[in-house]
Amino acid sequence: MAHWRDLGGDTYTLSLEPLRLNVGLVIGAERALVIDTGEGPRQARLILDAVREKTQLPLVVVNTHAHYDHFFGNAVFRAAGVNEFWAHENAAAAIAASGDAARVEVAGREPEMAAAEGEDTEIVVPQAIVREQPVLVDLGGQAVTLFYLGRGHTDGDLLVGTPSSLFSGDLVEEGAYPEFGDSYPEEWADVLRHISALRHRYEHLVPGHGALSTDSTVRTMAETMAMAVRSARQATRESPNDATKAIPILPYGPEQSRLFISRLRAPHSLH
Repeated sequence: MAHWRDLGGDTYTLSLEPLRLNVGLVIGAERALVIDTGEGPRQARLILDAVREKTQLPLVVVNTHAHYDHFFGNAVFRAAGVNEFWAHENAAAAIAASGDAARVEVAGREPEMAAAEGEDTEIVVPQAIVREQPVLVDLGGQAVTLFYLGRGHTDGDLLVGTPSSLFSGDLVEEGAYPEFGDSYPEEWADVLRHISALRHRYEHLVPGHGALSTDSTVRTMAETMAMAVRSARQATRESPNDATKAIPILPYGPEQSRLFISRLRAPHSLH
C-alpha cells in the first residue's frame, strides 16, 4: 500500500497501482473529504483503511467524473456511513445510465464488482450535484471548492480546489496519452488553458493519474491538443472520406488517435 503524500493545508494524495490513480484527502475540523474511490470494493477498502489511518472524522466523497476507476468504490464508503457524494450533474447522470455497463472493465482485478455479486458492489450514484456555479463544501475551519470549467475529458469533469492543491481528475494526466473515448477535444484544450491560468492559486496540481503536474505540463498538453485539432481538421478536409489518414500526423498513439478523430467528427463537437 502506498503512503499519503502531504501537500500542505491538510491536503494529502495517495497513488494507487495499477493505474497510478491519485486519490485525494482533505481534513477539516469537523469532516474530511475523499476525492475518488477507486475501481471496486477491494481497492476502495484499501483507500478507506488509509483514510482511517489519518482521520476518524465523518467523510464526504467527490467523484471527479464518470469513469469506473473514480467511482466504483462508492458503495464501500456508503457502507462506512458516507451519505454525501458529490459530482457534476452530467457525471451523475452518466454513472446512473452506464455504470453497470462499465463493470466488464474490472473483471481481472475486481471480479466481485464485475459480476455485481458480493458486498459493496452496487453502483452508488452521487446525489449532491454541481452545475455551472462553484460549490463550497464546508469541512469545518476550511472549505473545498468544487467547480466545472466545461467539457473536456468527459462532459462532467469536476475540479477540486483545496487550500494548497488543485485536483484535476483526468483533465490532466501524467505519463500517458490523454484518454479520448468520451472527450470533447477542442473544448478540452480550452479547459486546459483555463487550468493553467488558475495555477497561481495552488501550490500543487494533482492529475487523475501519475506524478504531480507542472504548469509546463498543462500548457504543453493544451498546445499539443490544439495543434492536433488543427492537424486533424486539415487532414479530414483534404480526405473527407478517409479520416484515418490523419492518424500518422497526430501526436498520440494509434488507438488514441482513432478515438480523437472519432470524437472530433462527432455531431456534439464544436466546429
